[in-house]
Amino acid sequence: MNADSPEFRTPGQLIEALLREKGWTRAVLGLVLGVDETSAGKLVAGKRAVDAELALTLEEIFGVPAERFLELQKSYDLAKARLAARPDPDRATRAQIFGGLPIADMIKRGWIVAESVRDPNVQPELMRFFGVNRLEDIEALPHAAKKTQVSAEATPAQIAWLYRVKQLASEMLVARYSDDALRQAIGKFSAFLSAAEEARKVPRLLMEAGVRFVIVETLPSAKIDGVCFWLDDRSPVIGMTLRFDRIDNFWFVLRHECEHILRGHGRAAVMLDTDLSREGAGTGPNVPEEERVANEAAANFCVPKTKLHAFIARKAPLFYDADIRGFAKTIGVHPGLVAGQLRHAMQQYTRFGDYLVKMRSIVVPNAIADGWGNVVPTG
Repeated sequence: MNADSPEFRTPGQLIEALLREKGWTRAVLGLVLGVDETSAGKLVAGKRAVDAELALTLEEIFGVPAERFLELQKSYDLAKARLAARPDPDRATRAQIFGGLPIADMIKRGWIVAESVRDPNVQPELMRFFGVNRLEDIEALPHAAKKTQVSAEATPAQIAWLYRVKQLASEMLVARYSDDALRQAIGKFSAFLSAAEEARKVPRLLMEAGVRFVIVETLPSAKIDGVCFWLDDRSPVIGMTLRFDRIDNFWFVLRHECEHILRGHGRAAVMLDTDLSREGAGTGPNVPEEERVANEAAANFCVPKTKLHAFIARKAPLFYDADIRGFAKTIGVHPGLVAGQLRHAMQQYTRFGDYLVKMRSIVVPNAIADGWGNVVPTG
């Protein structure tokens, strides 16, 4: 007899066939196994499961590998479970939400009100946060409608951060936006570049130009530098993370997002900018056109490219402190901006760190800022 025959669907069917082959009754099987006839009958009828120990005993008796009995038992158990299982259409959604969204961080940051990820209040709070009536409509899920139309494929953490920016920006009161007002604000920014402390005026000037400026601390693994989008196609929003607390990164990201606004970017699709401290700040042929022009404007704003290249040509490979500070003074910017552009131009991101002063403590107190222990209340 072939014990591997597909006709056997349960261990009991195989045992029954083996009994017939040997001419044994169930009573005989019970005697061999050291159990009563009723127990042996339950084994043949599939009412007693075959475990590893029993499988080894059956192998000894019938000469059939124990693995075969266990394989049949596993298949039988799974088939019974499938028949008894009740499909839960929400289970897959919960798996995507709790497995993808940084819920623990969202609770910690005060974005959703719950004691822990196991709190029953988590699900209604998530629906409130994302502005939906059903869990499956949360935009961070793969199948949900993309209301924000993020320009690149965003991670759940990035989408959660983006919604927090949108939430805060929606409640701000700002002047009516105009391109001319933003250009005038950018012109004033140029006068701030030589002294880090002057950046404290940025939030007010952007509000006066009609730009909703929000700073939201990034979430772990999100790697966001900034974002640009529009509310109701009339009011532009700039969100920044300040994840790199450096003067060069602050001004580069800010000017980058301002350029997006001036060119009307972010109306059709949210411009979510990541890694603007390195490869994302490039202007090569593989960089999307919208990002290329924004990077170009930001770099020239910090340090005019022609002047930077001329400085590098004169001083490379040795850049002395007097050279950097003298060049910065000549073009009217902080030495940290020169240092930042040198790092990028030369692809040497560990150099000139002493010039890169911190900006968070200067800008955050004057802006709508969420994070670093502060939670902005929302309606």
